[in-house]
Amino acid sequence: MTNSVVKSILLAAAFFALGEGVAAQTVSRPLLQDIQVQREPAPTPTPLIKRTGSSSRADDVVAGVNAPISGVKTSIPILAETPIPGLSGILVENLRGDVVIASGTDTPLNPASNVKIATTYAVLKRYGPNYRFSTNVWTDGSYDQATATIRGNLYITGIDPVFSYEDAINLANELNRIGIRSVQGDLFLDDSLVFNYGNITARSGQTLLNTMDAAKRPAAASRAWGNFRINSGKYQQLNEMPSVSFTGSAYVQPRPADANLLFSHQSAPLKDVVKVMMSYSNNFLSEKLGDMAGGPFGIARTVQEDTGSSPQEFYIQTASGLGINRVTATAMMRLLRTLRAKLGEWDMSLEDVMPVAGMDSGTLEGRFATDFSRGSVVGKTGTLGRTDGGVSALAGEIGTRNGRLLFVIFNQRGSVPRFRSFQNYYVSLIQGQFGGAAPIGYNGKSVDALLTKTAFAYPDSRPRVAGN
Repeated sequence: MTNSVVKSILLAAAFFALGEGVAAQTVSRPLLQDIQVQREPAPTPTPLIKRTGSSSRADDVVAGVNAPISGVKTSIPILAETPIPGLSGILVENLRGDVVIASGTDTPLNPASNVKIATTYAVLKRYGPNYRFSTNVWTDGSYDQATATIRGNLYITGIDPVFSYEDAINLANELNRIGIRSVQGDLFLDDSLVFNYGNITARSGQTLLNTMDAAKRPAAASRAWGNFRINSGKYQQLNEMPSVSFTGSAYVQPRPADANLLFSHQSAPLKDVVKVMMSYSNNFLSEKLGDMAGGPFGIARTVQEDTGSSPQEFYIQTASGLGINRVTATAMMRLLRTLRAKLGEWDMSLEDVMPVAGMDSGTLEGRFATDFSRGSVVGKTGTLGRTDGGVSALAGEIGTRNGRLLFVIFNQRGSVPRFRSFQNYYVSLIQGQFGGAAPIGYNGKSVDALLTKTAFAYPDSRPRVAGN
């Protein structure tokens, strides 16, 4: 790249820099507060819950074995007679809202990471599925073409909650592409920056600097970059060893107002970030996304208003599901329906934001994974080993040969492995009453490849897809 081109970038930056909102969104930059996700709390008393049993009321269930899903309401004996462990709330309905089985549906229980379903709904509603996070690269220096050097400092700002090793190396790759290979100065990082699923600190900032410099790059970062090149489908287009060296060190400090914007790294779309969060049940990421939607109370208010659930039916204290939260099976079913309808407005389905059992990496990777059931369950798990005496939850959508069903299973106060075994058995049992399991038709991209759909944008140009 010629000296005049780099100078033109810097000059254009002075006129076109848009601050932190340079990404191609019209939404204002969300403000994220630092959070500390604590370890799972010690066992605590459980208010507002009582022991439940299977419902046997004939007007609460729908015929299953020899009748269509929308058939005459009647009892399914095998479901009514199956013992349900622990303190539980179970609700299964067809897509029309007819009840297949209901048990303890109005009892507030701990949904564990099923809270992430609410976080997903709230953040997607507010920002839309195609929102991208920007990580911006600035400088206060000048460019020396002869030595491919910036004489001055580099600044990185942004709020991308999934910014990791591979993204830092991708910044180095882009700097190399425009002719920059060294910085005679320091690397300054804004305190809102996230790196490797942690808030930026002086120590992680130095790791970020080392990651950009091939001579100092950690082995884990090199592996992440190799995976990125493969998963992005741009193995040949992306440099094997991008590198930018610094003569100085890394510091956590705001950028000066007169720094010039070089370019912006844009994350994968929000819908893909959410899918990764839901598949791996990442608590840090869920809390960060939750902050964007107003925190736990903002999320709860959105869900209550949009689903018609009361605070007694839907109450949360965290956006991740850690700690003490209270949701009824009825309220969670309303949320599933509301999320499903909202996704439909964008021509999306639950499997676009939730993992598919036996197919997607993460918490459902090894469940419902037989040839008979693989791809027939899309859902969100929830696990708390000690809180409320042990909690396991599973909610989502089931594919059967006679149609799809929505389901919520909350199990509390007991053995988590036992609860999971019960859920696996019970979902399969329900599928058997409707002709057997049927794939939902999921052909999604590998979860590990979703976050590679990044792009670069310049102050005076449209976004450029990474690797092009």
